[in-house]
Amino acid sequence: MKKVFLVTIALIGFAFTSNAQAIADNALGLRLGDSDGFGAEVSYQRALGDNNRLEFDLGWRNGNNFDGFKLAGLYQWVFPLDGTFNWYVGAGGGLASYDGNYSIPGGGTVSDSETFFFAAGDIGIEYNFEIPLLLSLDFRPEIGFGDFNDDLDFDIALGIRYQF
Repeated sequence: MKKVFLVTIALIGFAFTSNAQAIADNALGLRLGDSDGFGAEVSYQRALGDNNRLEFDLGWRNGNNFDGFKLAGLYQWVFPLDGTFNWYVGAGGGLASYDGNYSIPGGGTVSDSETFFFAAGDIGIEYNFEIPLLLSLDFRPEIGFGDFNDDLDFDIALGIRYQF
């Protein structure tokens, strides 16, 4: 019985290692989603191993009534689904700041600004093309710790990245 158990463990370990797929060392591109009003994000991914990486996203918005930035950092685990099709899950957080001017009924404006922290999760799917292109679709729930963003927000985004 002991030998059967050891052989089973060895086969499972072999299956996981032979199914592992190396991810690109670096990927740079855009993450296009709602991002809670901050717009598109510049996205950078850095591999830490065969199946884990760091992702950093910087979103900003500059307009007549609203200026702000949002910096997110996530640690992600990548799992192969089929060939160059993967799914991933991650966790992290970030820092954001905004400065806004809002019109109030009856005339006049109110100025408001804040810097706040947030915690985030991440789950998504990605496809690695034969060319150095990575397309992804992810879902990122975020919970903010500040007056502007003090609740749970959901962000769905399309990622387009160049791998090198």
